[in-house]
Amino acid sequence: MDEVDVVNDVELGRYLMQVRERAGLKQAELARKVTWSPAVLSRVESGDRQLAPEELQTILSAIGTPEAANLQEVIQREWTVIPRPSLDHPDQGLLWDAEQVAKDLVVLREQPDVRNSFERRLSAYVTEIHQIAALLLKRDHQVAFIGSIGIGKSTAICRLTGLEVAGQEGAPPIPVLEAGAGGITICEVHLRTGPGYGLMVEPRSDEEIRADVVDFAEYLLKGNLGGGNESQVAEGDSQGISKEIERAVRNMAGLKVRREKGGDRKTTRIDEAKELARQQGTIRELVVEVLARMELHKRDRRDVWYDSSCGRSQLMWLKDVFEEVNNGRHPDFTLPKRIEIVVPSALLGTTDLSIRIIDTKGIDRTAARADLEVYLDEPHTLAVLCSGFNNAPAAEARLLLERALETGVRSLETNSTLLVLARPSEALAVKDESGIRVETTDEGYELKAEQVAMALQPLGLQNCSVVFLNAHQDDPHQFRQFLIERIDKVRQAFRARLHEVTKNARALLLNHEQEQVQEVLRHSAIMLRSWANQNTELRKLNAHIQDSLVAQLANAYASTIRATIRREGEWPHLNYSHHLGYGARRIAVLSLSKTVEGFSELCKTMVGTPEYTEAQDLINQAERVLLTSYEELLRKVQLMGQTFFRDELKVDGSFWHKCENEWGRGTGYRGRVTEHNLDWFRAEPRQELESELMMLIKREWAQTLSRMTALLENDQ
Repeated sequence: MDEVDVVNDVELGRYLMQVRERAGLKQAELARKVTWSPAVLSRVESGDRQLAPEELQTILSAIGTPEAANLQEVIQREWTVIPRPSLDHPDQGLLWDAEQVAKDLVVLREQPDVRNSFERRLSAYVTEIHQIAALLLKRDHQVAFIGSIGIGKSTAICRLTGLEVAGQEGAPPIPVLEAGAGGITICEVHLRTGPGYGLMVEPRSDEEIRADVVDFAEYLLKGNLGGGNESQVAEGDSQGISKEIERAVRNMAGLKVRREKGGDRKTTRIDEAKELARQQGTIRELVVEVLARMELHKRDRRDVWYDSSCGRSQLMWLKDVFEEVNNGRHPDFTLPKRIEIVVPSALLGTTDLSIRIIDTKGIDRTAARADLEVYLDEPHTLAVLCSGFNNAPAAEARLLLERALETGVRSLETNSTLLVLARPSEALAVKDESGIRVETTDEGYELKAEQVAMALQPLGLQNCSVVFLNAHQDDPHQFRQFLIERIDKVRQAFRARLHEVTKNARALLLNHEQEQVQEVLRHSAIMLRSWANQNTELRKLNAHIQDSLVAQLANAYASTIRATIRREGEWPHLNYSHHLGYGARRIAVLSLSKTVEGFSELCKTMVGTPEYTEAQDLINQAERVLLTSYEELLRKVQLMGQTFFRDELKVDGSFWHKCENEWGRGTGYRGRVTEHNLDWFRAEPRQELESELMMLIKREWAQTLSRMTALLENDQ
């Protein structure tokens, strides 16, 4: 067992203050009741003075509320299996029940006459309780907004959190996060609660900045910035480097676009960046000149905090400093990889949880990105998939949901939601089946929600939650409450899992010596073991690890492909490692998902059969162990796809050189690079790697079955 974690003076003092305040007592009033000076009680509540047990009892009796009486019992609990939750944790009771059951399991497991198979069941329960309790113990949650550029994510987030400043007379409020028609925010932006108003930056590395400047320099010299006549533009590109990066690099290097009127009153556009490019002989010289002008060595600041002496309101200051950093206009900050906005108030108005809101980088053609898909498979994250009203659910949202399903993500109905961002009058334009327009906005929302559910039905996600918001007109309170309820559903799922495991473990403790129960367990074990013996082989399929990567190459901008080739596959908008990991995991799901679903169906059938009533905890445990092991298998396979193939790609300089040389050779760039990729993956060394991948999946599946059947072995 682990060491007992005891409550420290600071935590106890802070919680005592909260209990006192909820009881409606002022500090001086409580001090009089216990005949202490207010100064002594203040030191207790700040954690500067230790309390003797009898002193604590005196204070709690003086407060006199049920919460105070309960604290005396809570503080005496000894946690040895589950880490001790904080005193103010809302699930103290459930976690303590799980701790007590886990202790009993450990005590029984350590008895000398316990059979090996039964010991394995006890250990599996202890591990499971510990893992699920960890989900509930963690109170840090994220709400990640995901959607296309220009869809209105930033505006909706600012409306939701109250991060708005007053507009001019008669104009709507202005969001603190710079918003526009798309291509505004340079990186992912996180909002969190902190000690005051501030902004923090995680910088891009020097290598990443240099690659950005190379993109900028290349398009300047080739005449593509702003629309040149290269054939790559015909493949769907309007610009090579992203508008956000271009804008920031220009500002940091002082390369402006001026507009001057001549004697004929015509305006002439003078691009200082293009003028500089004409003066340089090569891309390398231009890159060096731009980097020198950016003065990166001076841009070493990582945070800035509000000071009232600036003469502006907190939110106006925050808006201004965000725009400066986001556009590369702040002289002390470099190009950001991530920006954190810190505000002193709870973002969704709830204090029980720590909630971080994430404004992801907008989707521009390619939705299958590592920085987005990670949020659909993280247990403490609510992924908010944004769509416009008329095209809801947007193609990008459907693609992300479909790809998550293809890789075995099972929590989409709980951990994802669709946000439909409506513009004024769009809801009132909705017609019912008879062609009659709705009379109210709410009716329009209701009919649109039905259409969204029908569109998601082929994915089996017709029950996915949908919420509507007109960021310019709707009261954000309803949307805020909706998100709080969705996060609570995530936590309710944790509670339900912990309650079920605790209940089944308690049944095991009560019934493990009954002979009749043992006979039922033996019969059910035979059924489960027989299924395992019949399902050792993988399904044959016609899928390859590179399928996802090749599909994205066919869909991406030529400039996006160019950027990832230059970075040897490590580019956020088209990341080779991510797509190869996804491809490997997809192969595992295609090989095994039907088999795993079959086992779950068998377990449900057995649990619903009266003959196996006494074996329900064993059957449920076997199902949970197999599902947990299967999820571990998927993660391991994904990691293999990311590492094995990435390592091979890293050392194959000739492959990248071939792809690099295709740029500038006329139309068909995307197709030529795709063909080089296909040739690389079809080569014998990669075929051997894919065979190794299949062998890994088979070995891991054998271990998964072994973990499940180990619960069933008969030691008699």
